[in-house]
Amino acid sequence: MSCPGVVNVTIQTMPTLISHPTRIQAAGTKPKVIEEFIGRVNSHTPELSVARMRSPEGWQEPGQTPDFEEYTVVLRGTLRVEHRDGQIDVAAGQAVIAHRGEWVRYSSPLPDGAEYIAICMPAFSPDTVHRDER
Repeated sequence: MSCPGVVNVTIQTMPTLISHPTRIQAAGTKPKVIEEFIGRVNSHTPELSVARMRSPEGWQEPGQTPDFEEYTVVLRGTLRVEHRDGQIDVAAGQAVIAHRGEWVRYSSPLPDGAEYIAICMPAFSPDTVHRDER
């Protein structure tokens, strides 16, 4: 059925290729590599961020109480996640979810460090991570 005076419009969209990540400066005690593929910096996407992290043995960042959910999949090594009631060691092939408003501190204390993918919803922002004061 057609309606007089109404024009049907089809919007064509296509996938967006992210050809390379943007390197982001990391917080913490040793240099950690953050490569943001999707997020506020690389793709101007405020709804979600996807980043690959590589942290060396002995790296630790300040604690944080973020205003976002963070989903982390460990690809190599072990990522330690401290929380108010203890700590969880997340090994390669495992994942962990840090919930919005929950205090956590990430580190890679074991030999070989850790490589992992972090997905934040909404996207990571220095304004919403709420790092502990030093």
